[in-house]
Amino acid sequence: METQKFSYDNGIVRAFLIATVVFGIVGFLLGLTAALLLFYPELPEFFLGTDDPTIKTLQSDGMQGLINSQGAFGFGRIRMLHTSAVIFAFVGNSMFSGIYYSMQRLLKTRMWSDTLSWIHFWGWQLMIVSVVITFFMGINTSKEYAEHEWPIDILITVVWVIFGINMFGTIATRRVRHLYVAIWFYLGTWVAVAMLHIFNNLEVPLSFTGWKSYSAYSGVKDALVQWWYGHNAVAFFLTTPVLGLMYYFVPKAADRPVFSYKLSIIHFWSLIFVYIWAGPHHLQYTALPAWAQAVGTGFSIMLIAPSWGGMLNGLLTLRGAWDKVRENPVLKFFVVAVTCYGMATFEGPLLATKTVNKVGHFTDWVIGHVHLGALGWNGFMAFGVIYFLVPILWRTKLWSVKLANWHFWLGTFGIIFYAVPLYIAGFTQGLMWKEFNPDGTLVYKNWLDTVTAILPHYKLRFVGGLLYFSGAILMVVNLVATARKGSFQKEVPAEVPALAKINKGRKEGETFHLWLERTPLYLGILSFVAVAIGGSLEILPTIFVKDNVPTISAVKPYSPLELEGRDIYIREGCNACHSQMIRPFRDEVVRFNGKNGQYSKAGEFIYDRPFLWGSKRTGPDLHREGGARPDSWHFKHMYNPRSTSAGSIMPRYPWLIENTLDRSKTQAKLELMKNTFDVPYTKSQIDSMDSWMNNQANAIVKNVFAEADDVKKSFEESKANKAKAGEEFVPLEKREIVALISYLQRLGTDIKTTEVKTASN
Repeated sequence: METQKFSYDNGIVRAFLIATVVFGIVGFLLGLTAALLLFYPELPEFFLGTDDPTIKTLQSDGMQGLINSQGAFGFGRIRMLHTSAVIFAFVGNSMFSGIYYSMQRLLKTRMWSDTLSWIHFWGWQLMIVSVVITFFMGINTSKEYAEHEWPIDILITVVWVIFGINMFGTIATRRVRHLYVAIWFYLGTWVAVAMLHIFNNLEVPLSFTGWKSYSAYSGVKDALVQWWYGHNAVAFFLTTPVLGLMYYFVPKAADRPVFSYKLSIIHFWSLIFVYIWAGPHHLQYTALPAWAQAVGTGFSIMLIAPSWGGMLNGLLTLRGAWDKVRENPVLKFFVVAVTCYGMATFEGPLLATKTVNKVGHFTDWVIGHVHLGALGWNGFMAFGVIYFLVPILWRTKLWSVKLANWHFWLGTFGIIFYAVPLYIAGFTQGLMWKEFNPDGTLVYKNWLDTVTAILPHYKLRFVGGLLYFSGAILMVVNLVATARKGSFQKEVPAEVPALAKINKGRKEGETFHLWLERTPLYLGILSFVAVAIGGSLEILPTIFVKDNVPTISAVKPYSPLELEGRDIYIREGCNACHSQMIRPFRDEVVRFNGKNGQYSKAGEFIYDRPFLWGSKRTGPDLHREGGARPDSWHFKHMYNPRSTSAGSIMPRYPWLIENTLDRSKTQAKLELMKNTFDVPYTKSQIDSMDSWMNNQANAIVKNVFAEADDVKKSFEESKANKAKAGEEFVPLEKREIVALISYLQRLGTDIKTTEVKTASN
């Protein structure tokens, strides 16, 4: 039999590995910053300057530094940067590093194209850098885990296709007959992520020379598609490829075969089929059709079986090798990672049940749950893979096993100190929100009571993050020392027998799945069918069956000023802390009644592109905010939240008061809404846009000045000072804050009711 010589490409593995470590540190640092902002919102003022004499600051020029920052360091943007850095930069690069290493060894061949490998690498890093720049600038879509705007979405698509071509080309030139289980998970990942990314990110650009776009879906439809994507981004970007790595690296590190081949088959097919249905469990008790919520709950509960099957397959692979766990830090990381996977995949279905969801949703319990998966499952798997690969790539032993063990324990305690306080905070929030006095009034009517009660838990969460980050720093020191001690081998020579050609049909006695494992085309097609069934049966009826989203005749499109205010709200990331979805519970209707004591209806969101229901309530829900407070309150609240709400942890937004509202694209936005999305703006409304905006802005400013004499005097003084200096003065009517106030005062005011019916608590 002919023996073929070739070499494995370690260069691409090293590149993704270095990117993993660098972006991991960046992502963790951003997470620490976000955690700090939740109990020390004055952090930007400390660095950039403030007019508050009670706050220490490093600057002496008052508010100008904070104004000049234009919100780049506000919580809304830092949170987006953190999630994208951890998901796409840290986990993404670690995933690709492990895939490029393991795939070559499993298929006994070099990657099909070195050129495509490097285009993939640099394209992915370009995407990450683009995300960082645009998010700092406030360019985002607000969609969780998909906040990047349309040019970056296109870049991701191109890079993902290039990765797929290279992967399928490598499989086609393999020198082994059957595909190992890890490859199944890589294939399933590629197929599912391609489908999810494309369908969720269908959007219409305002122009092809700018960044702004609007979602192709609106309201309820947008919510369903987004959480179909959001939940399955966790499934098929943070879970299935990492399971593929588990199936390769855990047996390698333990020097043991996978516990059960049959369990691997059941795990793979049941997981990719069931996972795709579970997205609606993020939208329990919302305006989503009840049948979709029920489907999401049912399939979420079913997810326990395949998830725990995979967990057990990973842990039982260590049978007879547990003595190695005591000595090998790689196995320590893998064991805790797989355990955290099992815990998170039990807790997720629990949170999907309506009984638990009504208490847990919108609370920090969900944040604790997410980070148990992110820090424990994804983070520890990545660390284990890194510690496994670096000594092999640099052909030496790990510089310090002791330091790696310190990293393990710091990381483990970090996870505990992070997750447990957030679980307690979540229980506290959920119960406090629902507590009533005997006379039917809320015990904690002031929202800030529920915020200040959990501040100690936020501080403990920061300590946990600090421990986790400290462990990562020790890892960097260890890896650099290991690399310096060894010598990197870019090309690894190998030789194996050539793969003999064989008929693609079933051989006698060959099981169906064995045949499938040697026919990757059919394996890929079946994977697509498995993931497409659930998505299509959930989403298509919601989009095309009109009865699923009943319309309300009283609901009208946003005015031009309100539309601009909504875009500012999105730019600043306000949806990170405020929901816009009042669920049909007595406590929520009473707490967030505004002028209309009514829970949210599907028909109220038909002009919302994108939807802004949120997933976390740090601040109160805003869906009935319109008319609940005077215009001057909103003005002062945005300038300094603590002046209107003592103890608030909301950041300040003084640049909104300084910035002139850019109206240059308003007409194009209205025309896009009318011509593309059938929003019923008339031609006369669009033609008279400026006077429409001016009239609404004038009314708001009149209210602000009438209600707040100090604000009026401040603007009069500013106008006089500008005149003396010969500088142009922009009246308040033309500033961004007025547009934002117009949007906030519009929320939830279209429908009126006198009788309120709510679901039982």
